[in-house]
Amino acid sequence: MKDTAKHQGLRNQLANVLKAKGITDENVLNAIRSIPRHLFIDSSFEDHAYQDKAFPIAAGQTISQPYTVAFQSQTLQVQKGEKVLEIGTGSGYQTAVLLELKALVYTIERQVELFKKTSLFLPKLGYYPKKFIFGDGYKGLPEEAPFDKIIVTAGAPFVPKPLMAQLKVGGMLLIPVGDQTQIMTLFIRKSNKEFEKHELGDFAFVPMLEERN
Repeated sequence: MKDTAKHQGLRNQLANVLKAKGITDENVLNAIRSIPRHLFIDSSFEDHAYQDKAFPIAAGQTISQPYTVAFQSQTLQVQKGEKVLEIGTGSGYQTAVLLELKALVYTIERQVELFKKTSLFLPKLGYYPKKFIFGDGYKGLPEEAPFDKIIVTAGAPFVPKPLMAQLKVGGMLLIPVGDQTQIMTLFIRKSNKEFEKHELGDFAFVPMLEERN
């Protein structure tokens, strides 16, 4: 669990790369500068940890490309103290970014191997979500709703209705929708029945799985 000055230098470089690609939110860039991403991936990939690339992690999943994490975080305009529901804890890297942004994070993972690993690993780094949940992200977390922001970190073939329902009025849901490639889609809840939809371009994510362990 070493984090060295060299790693810090590489993180600063990564933040500069993301800035050049259009990430302007200083809080998000500072989160990228702070989080030891090399500890979130297999040590055999450590040399590549601060490249702007996705990498395989356990259970056939990936740790998202830093640009994607930064883009999603910036788009949601996460404010201190907001309740954020994360669907797909994965390696916990996106979770750590949300926590660096001072959100109250509720995170759901449906791969038991990843859930066990990440729920032990994040606290070791000093990251404490409000709740770690092992379960089906399609159902959301009704007992903690409504949420200010909901972030989905896996490709979804459709937008799960429970997630729309668990958003507070004025809240935002950011979800990559599609099968092979996904369109990053932002929903802003305008009233109980009305949502504003924005399509923000193509991304590639691992699929979001429903009830299959």
